Amino acid sequence: MKVYWLLILGSLVGHLGVSGPAWSQDLSPLEKAGQNSFKKCKACHQIGVGAKNRIGPQLNNLFGRKAADVVGFKYSIAIRRQGDDGLVWHADKLDAYIENPKNLVTGTRMNFAGIKDAEERIALLAYLRRFSDNPSDIPEADPTATDAEHDIDPAILALKGDPEYGEYLSSECATCHQTSGVDDGVPSIIAWPDEDFVIAMHAYKKKLRIHPVMQMVSGRLSDDEIAALAAYFGGLAPE
Repeated sequence: MKVYWLLILGSLVGHLGVSGPAWSQDLSPLEKAGQNSFKKCKACHQIGVGAKNRIGPQLNNLFGRKAADVVGFKYSIAIRRQGDDGLVWHADKLDAYIENPKNLVTGTRMNFAGIKDAEERIALLAYLRRFSDNPSDIPEADPTATDAEHDIDPAILALKGDPEYGEYLSSECATCHQTSGVDDGVPSIIAWPDEDFVIAMHAYKKKLRIHPVMQMVSGRLSDDEIAALAAYFGGLAPE
């Protein structure tokens, strides 16, 4: 995958030149494929000259932009929190978000199942990248998105957690997250589907999600311990 991305980068930079807006230039074959893929996004997002916020924010100058940072758009609490935690839209994070939005941002209002095909995501990102002021100046980390391996092993998702063990482990979680379900500045984690909880925790373990405390906490947990916490919190009901 790394080699494939580097080949794309060389082709794309050569096509775009060294600097300056590239919005009006001819699209490369890869970008044309991305333009076709963008049809899946057009119901909610605009891009290009005159783009405006619609159901979702406009996507001009997306690369390198802080999450929830488009003026005039009303974002969900979930994505604003990610932005406050330091989430910036570089290609690795965009790739993960496009593959499965709720994997990266639990509670996002983006009602999109995601694009599972890696090559289609590559093409879409190449197309989106065109709508930056100086796309060829974007650091290599943006167009290459090396090794964003964030798929969860089905065997991990299939683990049946012990809720009693999860309760035993939960004291550290409960210092921030209220078991009553009250969302008072810190998101509620009760009554989540077990799979959503496990996916979120592994996203922190792999540093796809930004929050440093959650990265530290999840990094200390085994797969069985995460499954136990998922079973415990998933079984709680709001008070």
